[in-house]
Amino acid sequence: MTLRRPEDVARDVERLSKEGWHNFVLSRLDGGGMLDQERLGAARYAAGLQADVELEGQSSPAAGSASAARVGMPEAAAR
Repeated sequence: MTLRRPEDVARDVERLSKEGWHNFVLSRLDGGGMLDQERLGAARYAAGLQADVELEGQSSPAAGSASAARVGMPEAAAR
């Protein structure tokens, strides 16, 4: 599932954070443009300081690791 609206992304990330998730990878919907940046900001705010949130294709410590989860489609390894 791909969430488009930043408020929907934030709501889902907040729910998943409460369930114990702390790594999130958002799929690019706008080629990294303004919509993706707004979604990324919303997800980071909702996830909190201790979480890793990135946009698909960004380089970060969590990139390519089995511990990353797609927002809306988390994998069990991301807990």
